[in-house]
Amino acid sequence: MNKIDALKKVLKEADAVVIGAGAGLSTSAGLTYSGSRFKQYFWDFEEKYGYHDMYSLGFYPYDSMEEFWGFWCRSIWINRYAPIPSSVYQNLFDLVKDKDYFVLTTNVDHCFQKSGFDKHRLFYTQGDYGLFQSSKPNEITRTKTYDNYEIIKKMILAESFEISENGELIIPENKKIQMKIPSELVPTCPDDGALMTTNLRCDDTFVQDDGWYQANDRYADFLRRHRHLKTLFLEIGVGNNTPGIIKYRFWQMTYEWPDGTYACLNLGQAGAPREIHAKSICINDDIGKVIKELL
Repeated sequence: MNKIDALKKVLKEADAVVIGAGAGLSTSAGLTYSGSRFKQYFWDFEEKYGYHDMYSLGFYPYDSMEEFWGFWCRSIWINRYAPIPSSVYQNLFDLVKDKDYFVLTTNVDHCFQKSGFDKHRLFYTQGDYGLFQSSKPNEITRTKTYDNYEIIKKMILAESFEISENGELIIPENKKIQMKIPSELVPTCPDDGALMTTNLRCDDTFVQDDGWYQANDRYADFLRRHRHLKTLFLEIGVGNNTPGIIKYRFWQMTYEWPDGTYACLNLGQAGAPREIHAKSICINDDIGKVIKELL
């Protein structure tokens, strides 16, 4: 039996599926942070600063908040509000929609919800591009986040982009794209007056709001209820940036749970410790291709 057929069999027989998703899944779906997609939307930042990917520009110490948000509004829009470039997430949903599933992900792009996954079966541990938080959270704001769709849209339009009906970012031919937003659009927190920032885990000021804790509790409860059932730990596109959140924990549970099986889909990084080799299926291939073959 080949690995695809073996995984199909485990999936069919599983009482529960725990999906652990990392950046590789979104990359497979077309949400690339460099290359042609980067050049399409950030050519001006690339020319000015010499960086060739969104990740690097996200950490650049801009001279003004107007330019900081000039970059971030584009990054947030194309990675959170614009259409997902391919059907990889939709195919994954079709694969597990009739199973008892839960998703643990370090991705912050909202692709799971946009593709039909039940939001009560999702735990985004590292934040959400669609949320702002105070840059200096205090007693009032340390558990508060704020939806950012409307203000991000205003920033995008102020840079002279256009937005299509389905949310795609359009670069008009007859207008000069601005790298800075107007000062009046720089967001401040309505509850503590501090500057707003992205709700992304990068230091100890990251806000874990009520929704974060509720999702954490639902995930823990799901694991408790399925510990002695046939459970597939399906790891997809998880690298080595934060392996302790998904990868190491999946390995540990596969080892400890009597009916746990570990599957890893990851081009170039699929593997498992020897202690769980007999309970593992590792497929070193394109993620989107493998998910299609599993349908």
